[in-house]
Amino acid sequence: MAKHRLITDLHLILRDGGRVLLGLRQNTGFSDGLYHLPAGHLEPDETIVAGAAREAKEELGIDIAPGDLDLVHTMHLREERLSLFFEVRGWSGEISNAEPDKCAALAWFPFDGFPENFVAYARAALERIRDGQRVSTFGWE
Repeated sequence: MAKHRLITDLHLILRDGGRVLLGLRQNTGFSDGLYHLPAGHLEPDETIVAGAAREAKEELGIDIAPGDLDLVHTMHLREERLSLFFEVRGWSGEISNAEPDKCAALAWFPFDGFPENFVAYARAALERIRDGQRVSTFGWE
């Protein structure tokens, strides 16, 4: 019997007061036209913290120290994915759209007023984080 394998997704939650940063996806083949948190996949031989910092640099052009990442939520998605959500407490550099070929725009949204065109599992995760829940599932219902 083959071992079960999960893809690990790393999500970044950057806040500005009561707002959260989202990017409008394009040309990726996954949820194009929808807003999503800055995110990516864990690469082989990479720790989750190093991967989250790498994604921040690749997508937003910012540097994040390991101590500025706080794992606030873990979500097991039905599609054989484990999604980790990191609250970013600080960063250096100016936030910019470092991948304009994959992200049409970056925008700040109120934490209680997400756009309608928002990736469903990311919306669910942020709602659960807001409610103090640290672990959840999505798509198993």
